[in-house]
Amino acid sequence: MNTFTLVALGAAAVVVLVYLRVRYFGFMAQRPADYANATGEVFDLRTHLNGPMICEGVIYGPTGRVTSRFVADMEARWDGNRGVMDEHFRYESGSEQHRQWTLVLGNDGHIRATAPDLVGEGQGQQSGPTVQLRYRIRLDEDAGGHVLDTTDWMYLAPNGTIVNRSQFRKFGIKVAELVATMRRKESSA
Repeated sequence: MNTFTLVALGAAAVVVLVYLRVRYFGFMAQRPADYANATGEVFDLRTHLNGPMICEGVIYGPTGRVTSRFVADMEARWDGNRGVMDEHFRYESGSEQHRQWTLVLGNDGHIRATAPDLVGEGQGQQSGPTVQLRYRIRLDEDAGGHVLDTTDWMYLAPNGTIVNRSQFRKFGIKVAELVATMRRKESSA
């Protein structure tokens, strides 16, 4: 075999291995069915994402280094299976961001989500102690205005804290990752 053929075969093998790792062994390989029979409390958006909450987290850039830290105040209200969640983020840079989600929960645990910076409608599923949500988000113009494919996984911890991990992709390549906790605000009584 000539050198070009060996290089082409090697490159093809690397592409296949990366695909197999992402598809079957990585974050993106998770499916709601993986958690359907998990033990512990079942994640119910109407219960666990309800009322005033505090969120603390970090955002990692494409190299895996922290690029931003934030704290957010959240308030979720439900009327039956329809909820509205207001988020107010404060970043270490001093910038702030507001977002309002509208969530519709189907009787089968299916979730539909909209927000002003989403492109189209997000889709998700409650399953056991988890919630998965996939959507396309448009970044602010000062962040490039890019549209990113987003996958959120929220995991319910035994004490009621929600651990959120999100990956943001452009053309299938991970460009950022978010890890955060969400918990009920302590009452000031």
